[in-house]
Amino acid sequence: MTVVIAGAGPTGLTLACELARRGIPCRVFDKAPGLFPGSRGKGLSPRTQEVLDDLGVADAIEAGGMDMPPFRIYAGRETVGERTLAEMVGSGVPCGPGVPYPRFWMVPQWRTDEILLGRLRELGGDVEFSSEVIGFEQDGEGVTVTFLRDGIPVRIRASHLVGTDGGRSAIRKALDVGFAGKTFESERTLIGDVRADGLDGTFCHVLTRGGQVSERFSLWNLPSSDHYQFVASMATDDVPPLTLEAVQGLLVERSGRDDIVLHDLRWISLYRVNARMVDRFRVGRVFLAGDAAHVHSSAGGQGLNTSVQDAYNLGWKLAAVISGASEQLLDTYEEERMPVAASVLGLSTDLHCRNFEPSNETAPQLHQLDIGYRRSSLAIDDRASPGKLRAGDRAPDAALQGGRRLFDVLRGTHFTVLTFENRAVHIDGVRVQRLAPSAEYDVSESTLALVRPDGYLGVITESEETVRKYVASVR
Repeated sequence: MTVVIAGAGPTGLTLACELARRGIPCRVFDKAPGLFPGSRGKGLSPRTQEVLDDLGVADAIEAGGMDMPPFRIYAGRETVGERTLAEMVGSGVPCGPGVPYPRFWMVPQWRTDEILLGRLRELGGDVEFSSEVIGFEQDGEGVTVTFLRDGIPVRIRASHLVGTDGGRSAIRKALDVGFAGKTFESERTLIGDVRADGLDGTFCHVLTRGGQVSERFSLWNLPSSDHYQFVASMATDDVPPLTLEAVQGLLVERSGRDDIVLHDLRWISLYRVNARMVDRFRVGRVFLAGDAAHVHSSAGGQGLNTSVQDAYNLGWKLAAVISGASEQLLDTYEEERMPVAASVLGLSTDLHCRNFEPSNETAPQLHQLDIGYRRSSLAIDDRASPGKLRAGDRAPDAALQGGRRLFDVLRGTHFTVLTFENRAVHIDGVRVQRLAPSAEYDVSESTLALVRPDGYLGVITESEETVRKYVASVR
């Protein structure tokens, strides 16, 4: 039986690619007539870029984007400062051989979606647009899914259903799971794509009257495009009509500038600012991922990145269970991703409340390279004296002979055993790669490290038998 995915945003498309490259049939339904047209989630974190590299779209993502531009702050027509992203949000990116993508990368969401859909089609899959999942019933053997096409309900049988249908998820509502958190009822965020005359340079242009960013109208240059993404937050009672004329008026009101002329409004939307997450990521054979499971403030750009990584975590596990692995493996999706969602939700909410004001508090980093699963039941580290690198951590990249990288070896759907001495290791279906101990892999030469298909360290041990038992339990 097939897997049904409800929603063809970045989450659903990532999951579909993960399943398709493992030979697992899936059908992706989306009620819209086509891909989302706007730039909405435009900042890809270093960790998300690693995920997209593994999916085989790194070159397309690089060609379709650019470095996150600095912020240029204006007081009226005067430029009063320029600040980097790290200076604005207090979060830099580690550098070194272990980090192949040491910067944030700007790609408008519509282009990321196009790239992922193109990859899905290369893998033999596709999206069925104008097709809305309207109901489902599950039992011990599968899920009966009902979707609407051309006004006609169609019922199909599936092994599993995954709701990746956004913050207003119909799948989540049908499951009746809790969706606790906070809605900032007094605030709204206006966002859209528009052309603008009167601006120079590639920046996030922060337009204000007096240099205070609390009352601002932002215009982000978008890569390989004449459009800008505009963003403006406001009180609920002050929301203007969703028209080009009203947006132009808001720009003038906030900046005092009538020399910047907006035109060609491509997309516009008004958002309630939410910080919410579900109390369950799984109910039987039905799963929630991405915005269907957690919604964030746009501050810090964590929503799309966290969502893609939900799908990346779920994909290999779902494929393994369908191929014969223990059903218990699917329990680890919620076990691993729920704490991550809670942590990231706290970070984005803090950034929203601070409104770009500095903070001395320690917080998770926007780059998401420090996200790991050390407390997961899938993390086995039986060394007497564990080091800095632990089971559950992201496996760092490393240089190999001949100009290759460790990530070149890890790319794909397989498990990989790392050995740090000339030690013969053979486990069916598992690749073996010898590394020299390094700053990234500060381990003894007798260590074996097993890298999961999603690039996290499942096992760090000196026992080949420990590795064998682990692999047998998850395949």
